[in-house]
Amino acid sequence: MSPCEPVTLSRKPTNNPTPSTTLEDYTVSSNGFLPEHLPLERLPDPYYTPWESLTESLPVALAKQTLRDSVHCLPVLSTDRLSTEPEWRRACVVLGFLTHAYIWGGDKAAEILPPQLTLPLLSVSSRLGLPPVATYASLNLWNFRTTLGGNLTDPAALHALLTFTGTVSESWFYTLSVALEARAAHLPGMILSGFTALCSPLATLTTLQETLTEIAHTLASLTALQDRMHDHCDPHVFYHRIRPFLAGSWNMGAAGLERGVFYDEGPAMGECQWRRLRGGSNGQSALIGLLDWVLGVEHAPGAAGEGDYHREVKEYMPEGHRRFLADLEEAYPCGLRKMVGELVMADGGSPAVAAVKEAFDAAVAALGAFRNRHLQMVTRYIIIPSRQPGGAGQGVNLATASSARATSGGGGREELTGTGGTALLPFLKQSRDETFRARRLQEVQAA
Repeated sequence: MSPCEPVTLSRKPTNNPTPSTTLEDYTVSSNGFLPEHLPLERLPDPYYTPWESLTESLPVALAKQTLRDSVHCLPVLSTDRLSTEPEWRRACVVLGFLTHAYIWGGDKAAEILPPQLTLPLLSVSSRLGLPPVATYASLNLWNFRTTLGGNLTDPAALHALLTFTGTVSESWFYTLSVALEARAAHLPGMILSGFTALCSPLATLTTLQETLTEIAHTLASLTALQDRMHDHCDPHVFYHRIRPFLAGSWNMGAAGLERGVFYDEGPAMGECQWRRLRGGSNGQSALIGLLDWVLGVEHAPGAAGEGDYHREVKEYMPEGHRRFLADLEEAYPCGLRKMVGELVMADGGSPAVAAVKEAFDAAVAALGAFRNRHLQMVTRYIIIPSRQPGGAGQGVNLATASSARATSGGGGREELTGTGGTALLPFLKQSRDETFRARRLQEVQAA
């Protein structure tokens, strides 16, 4: 088979996106999963000044443990004055930070979220199609500014709009993820265009090989950029001061939320309920979901005690991003892995097909290396600090609960809990191993 010979696929897309469907329909911009324009730094309507004023002093209020009292003094503000999408996103950021600050900003976790936060948070979350909790989108995608003319791919040019601690470490932790998203901003469009081309009669092996090579190249760049976390994020500060605020209420019994959090809607009551929600996690990035899908990575439900976590976590993505992944998965099951597998089964001895298989293996290896590097960062930022003292007066939270397990001598290293409520190390190791398993093309052919 020649590199320029058309690719023949036995199974065409089942729901090929129509020409009228654009990335903008999925709120995917020229900046990828980041917004097209910089996020709002403040809600323009003075009506929302009480929220904005409190977030401006958030690190001080948390340090003095006055945040909860300040929230109790807030008026219950309506979301009716929010109009544009950037305003709704800004409100989501503000309310997400205030909610997590309220829950974790004391000697012990607050089990009841007051109406001042519950009511507007439920409204904003419903409008954006997100759960009422701080997510990757509100912590990272919609929470940054840049220096004039700054490059979004350069974390040194980025600053977080809101933080819990006011530290450089926390700002750097969020904005490095922003830079990673920006560095891969071309992938959604490239992959969508690539599949459209590959499913046409004129598709060639060269087209497929070039797409896979670019994915591998981008992943190598992301892995190198991920290493820059060490530049300005201190492991001790991250583990003991920042990470506790990122926790949700899922699997947080040891940290003080055995039943989750009760969302108090006040006299109206409505559907007041206890909720167990996952906290902010990079696993909620649609970019990670896109890479898993395009390389045909299959995550087994039920493993590591997490149920179908990778599918569930999509509910924590912005609605457009979630729909983008769902439509791609429906139209092109198993992504490029199925295409490559068909080619190998049909003509595995061809040098051109062998080159495509090599490019696919390199792309899978690059995604595996990215996950491996993340595991190394977990060791530096979570495992090691969990065995070190965090100082007096920390109260009960994710850091103190995890440290108690890690120093108990009963295998606590494996029992550490992620901010999303996962069994941290088993989950991450499983995700990495499932990534490398995508190279077994015969498995997807037999499915």
